[in-house]
Amino acid sequence: MRYLEVGDKLFNVKRDGFNDFARYSFSEVISLTKTLAVLKNGVRLVNQPRKSYIISDVGYPVSKNKGAHWHIVTIEAIRDAQVENAKIEAYDWFQEKEFSLKEIMFIHRKFKELEKHLE
Repeated sequence: MRYLEVGDKLFNVKRDGFNDFARYSFSEVISLTKTLAVLKNGVRLVNQPRKSYIISDVGYPVSKNKGAHWHIVTIEAIRDAQVENAKIEAYDWFQEKEFSLKEIMFIHRKFKELEKHLE
């Protein structure tokens, strides 16, 4: 476990309940004090690595909110964020889109074809 340095890239994941999508935030350390690391987005972290079993082994707690942790960015975190963002985009599109009967029939036909193909 190491202390943060200027230029380190970090991420945080939030959810509004267990059924919500994971919402990733990314930022970078821009300055340090004796005890804090300040991120580009204004978040202040306690520059003291802690064990964090939720997302990765090590987390850096948010100052005045020790329950929230930020983590060093990894390739896996970037991939996970891309997958989650694609899910959110698809979900939002279906929530906002009003389908015509012709579109509904087209989608239904495509799903039926897919079901036959998967059998």
